[in-house]
Amino acid sequence: MTIHYDEKSRIFHLTTKNTSYVLQIVREGYVTHRYWGKRVNRFRDSRPIVFKGRPLSPNPDGDWNFSLDMLPQEYPSFGTGDFRTPAFQISQEDGSTTCDLRFHSYRIVQGKPKLEGLPATYTESDDEAETLEIELRDTLLDIHVILSYTVFHQWDAMTRSVRFVNKDQIKVKLLQAASLSMDFDDADYDMLHLSGAWANERNMYRRPLFPGNQSVESKRGASSPQHNPFLALMRKEAGEQAGEVYGFSLVYSGNFIANVEVDQYDTTRVVMGINPFDFSWLLEPGEAFQTPEAVMVYSDEGLGGMSRIYHRLYRSRLCRGEYRDKERPVLVNNWEGTYFNFTADKIEQIAAKGSELGIELLVLDDGWFGKRNDDKSSLGDWFVYREKLPGGLDNLAERINKLGLQFGLWFEPEMVSEDSELYRKHPDWCIHVKGRHRTLSRSQLILDFSRQEVCDAIVEQLSDILGSTPIAYVKWDMNRHMTEVGSEALPSERQRETAHRYMLGVYQVMERLTTAFPHVLFESCSSGGGRFDPGILYYMPQTWASDNTDAISRLKIQYGTSIVYPVSTIGAHVSDVPNHMVGRVTSLETRGNVAFFGAFGYELDLTRFTEQDMGIAKGQVAWFKEVRKLIQFGDLYRLLSPFEGNEAAWMIVSDNRSEAIVFYCKVLEQPNSGFRSVRLQGLNSDADYELVESGETFGGDELMAVGLRVPAKRGDFNSHIWRLRTMDAKSNR
Repeated sequence: MTIHYDEKSRIFHLTTKNTSYVLQIVREGYVTHRYWGKRVNRFRDSRPIVFKGRPLSPNPDGDWNFSLDMLPQEYPSFGTGDFRTPAFQISQEDGSTTCDLRFHSYRIVQGKPKLEGLPATYTESDDEAETLEIELRDTLLDIHVILSYTVFHQWDAMTRSVRFVNKDQIKVKLLQAASLSMDFDDADYDMLHLSGAWANERNMYRRPLFPGNQSVESKRGASSPQHNPFLALMRKEAGEQAGEVYGFSLVYSGNFIANVEVDQYDTTRVVMGINPFDFSWLLEPGEAFQTPEAVMVYSDEGLGGMSRIYHRLYRSRLCRGEYRDKERPVLVNNWEGTYFNFTADKIEQIAAKGSELGIELLVLDDGWFGKRNDDKSSLGDWFVYREKLPGGLDNLAERINKLGLQFGLWFEPEMVSEDSELYRKHPDWCIHVKGRHRTLSRSQLILDFSRQEVCDAIVEQLSDILGSTPIAYVKWDMNRHMTEVGSEALPSERQRETAHRYMLGVYQVMERLTTAFPHVLFESCSSGGGRFDPGILYYMPQTWASDNTDAISRLKIQYGTSIVYPVSTIGAHVSDVPNHMVGRVTSLETRGNVAFFGAFGYELDLTRFTEQDMGIAKGQVAWFKEVRKLIQFGDLYRLLSPFEGNEAAWMIVSDNRSEAIVFYCKVLEQPNSGFRSVRLQGLNSDADYELVESGETFGGDELMAVGLRVPAKRGDFNSHIWRLRTMDAKSNR
């Protein structure tokens, strides 16, 4: 049993393998947070709540020593004495927004109920998890609020979500509906988040908490490259390998907020969920609203320990489908090799070179549909551009298949060009405000996926293509954010539901297509990594990490992404030099060494490779195929951060610790520099490991305590990879 309720103390104690989460019902039905952290066998309240009167703190029941302004609540409201950030807000027909939720009942169920219409973690059998549902009710309105807590015991993780049910006779409007609220006793933490921009996604930022609010958010209609729907609170002494870290990750792909507030008493409140900015949701009598899920991870083994918990959970109980546990194919994508300027013969020539290298999949990117020769037309017209591909997709796919490669295709299903047959026929099918100018971005508008007829039309078009051509892979792109946010199909009182309804429509379309075509490997993209979030991973097990393919830029991008997301989900390619984004020239070896740590592929014109390039690339593909299962499904240990110096290093270790791959890169060479070594992690200290390339043998304890000497190389952007295996692993090959 992972959830225990003590009737006498009214304490719920939730446990995973290594953590405890405790909440308690106090006074007249207030649900309070008591503890989250390292597992305790039995919670006996050694740190009781202190009830003490404070000036200017209201007293709901007239008791000077009791105020909600100091109570660590599980799901706080605003208007009854708590002046901190609320978790929710409900507007009634009379315009008032005060709500007073109290405990009503609870139930404990085996397994994990599905969230209607939303992506979420899941179980494959009921014994994998246990779920606590606490029902709160307002003291005046017949509003039922169900707080859900799922405990993944073996994965050491918990999830939270909330469901609102209007059982009253009047309609109400949700103005805010967070997925979680969490109160901490003190503010002695640093806040870590992942922020950036297009082509510079998921940089790591760490700063001390300060009094007041600090937050990351998106108001763009997508989770965005600017801020990822994740934050962590870290104790001051916490680092990569040790110390307490509390992680919060939202399984949602639209507008979100993760807010941290430090109050006047140095307590800390974290609130995470749908961004209340420009959001509301009308609940008619009998209607319900489900919030997205938040995934919480505690580790006392630093950021690395937290990351590995997220990786294992998301890899196996968030990602789904045939490719969840399958090694990802080595691919070549034509985008940076040809852009829009290609023919069927050119694509076949690239595939032929790929076949020589052992590449397994060719992906035809943008430009194959409508009358698409640039980014100014044809989105929404998902039929073959016959002038460019006179034989059609069938013929091209057949030519690629004969070379021994599978065939993949690019789509951007959520968008429409003004210059398209779809837009000319249905100009009201885009996100817009009637009578207002329609702002273009990348010469395109966003289809209104809050409308069922729009979703149905796109599913039909894509199904026709996927059902008539042997397509093994789809790259699903999304290249702009929302402006003039509105839907012509919604009444005025529901206009602020547009962005969330759009996201629900996207999820519906993704669910229908991935279910109908289970053999297709879907990869998400949003101008690169602009929608790299857990919500999308539920439908697509990998995401293109960034349009920036420069190997040195990718050190930070892939390192930052790995804070939450598994290596198997990170799309990473070798591209041409000088790099098209930053103009940098790096060796083919270093470009390959960086790209190995993800869903590996090439994105360039292989027909321009020299014989020497072909030899190097052939070796890269062969080597990667030998180790990709380990790389994509092993445990990641980050060794040196590119955000903190001139180097980056990480390693992957197999489940049984018998094999490992170690990566190191120095960015800029230094004159008269010293000699560098890297200490490893995650190995079996009692085992001996062979360095495969040299045949040398060292103990795991020595490799972790003393380290490996980095080979001395002159020049910038040099990298090195070591492959290690125990004697047992060597003999079993």
